[in-house]
Amino acid sequence: MSLPIVNPWTLCVAPMMDWTDRHCRYFHRLLSPHARLYTEMVTTGAILHGDRARHLDFDAAEHPVALQLGGHEPRELAECARIGAEWGYDEINLNVGCPSDRVQSGRFGACLMREPALVADCVAATRAAVCGRDRDVAVTVKCRIGVDEQDDEEDLHRFVEAQVGAGLQTLIVHARKAWLHGLSPKENREIPPLNYERVYRLKREFPRLAIVINGGIVDAAAAQAHCAIVDGVMLGRAAWHDPFVLARCEAALFGTPPPAREEVLRRLRAYVEARLARGEALSHMARHVLGLYLGLPGARAFRRTLSEGMHRPGADFRVVERAMSGLRDCACAA
Repeated sequence: MSLPIVNPWTLCVAPMMDWTDRHCRYFHRLLSPHARLYTEMVTTGAILHGDRARHLDFDAAEHPVALQLGGHEPRELAECARIGAEWGYDEINLNVGCPSDRVQSGRFGACLMREPALVADCVAATRAAVCGRDRDVAVTVKCRIGVDEQDDEEDLHRFVEAQVGAGLQTLIVHARKAWLHGLSPKENREIPPLNYERVYRLKREFPRLAIVINGGIVDAAAAQAHCAIVDGVMLGRAAWHDPFVLARCEAALFGTPPPAREEVLRRLRAYVEARLARGEALSHMARHVLGLYLGLPGARAFRRTLSEGMHRPGADFRVVERAMSGLRDCACAA
């Protein structure tokens, strides 16, 4: 079976707060050479007034990697985009989809869907800062299909039309609306119904706009089906729960043979040991691999050994090796 024509956004891993940190992204890159990886959302204030290295540092192996920004002030977003471009990011993504109360209080995230003209100003300013003769960094927007009572397709069309007018070339759409009041961020990922057809229609309405679909995509078959209609897929919690889904999607979309899980962990060793030497804790890295063997014999023992050992003082890669050894014992017993 022939593989689809691919573009830089064929397979993406969603920005997830408290999860897609640099350790997670390095691990995901070992599973999928082609996936586009995203940082956790970083606010403009954190970059302009905080510890930039803590928020922006990444490993060169992560490319292509995108910086997701949270903000609403065009000049601040432009300055942060410029900093991100100088840091080496391949893409600047504007968060217009997060429904949390904390994000709303800062006037960014999904509440900005009510202000398409302001978002367009942000897109234009950001593009002016990073798209030009001396650099060409992609600028994208991640949004929902609607917000609260603003749920008509005309509203979504008007929002997208404004962004295209500002020069936007790639849009990532979570195929659920957001309820800004009454639902938690977790409930906003589960309760509003998915409406893939609305995203498909959006692609038909804006055929020259690259559209990436997000929400409820949990396996390679679904990824392939969506990519036959839109330009790419973005996986979120599925990659958290079952990281190896990235290898399966990579194989389906790019033809890359899936790596052996044990080989992935062995390739992770040098990274982990380098970080441990800098004083970082094993738990900050190992938490991302807990689900690597999901559904296989010995997976529960692997997770238990790793969970119990990675928090102990002085824990190092030997904890991972013990967990791997337990898996081999289970395979022999089977």
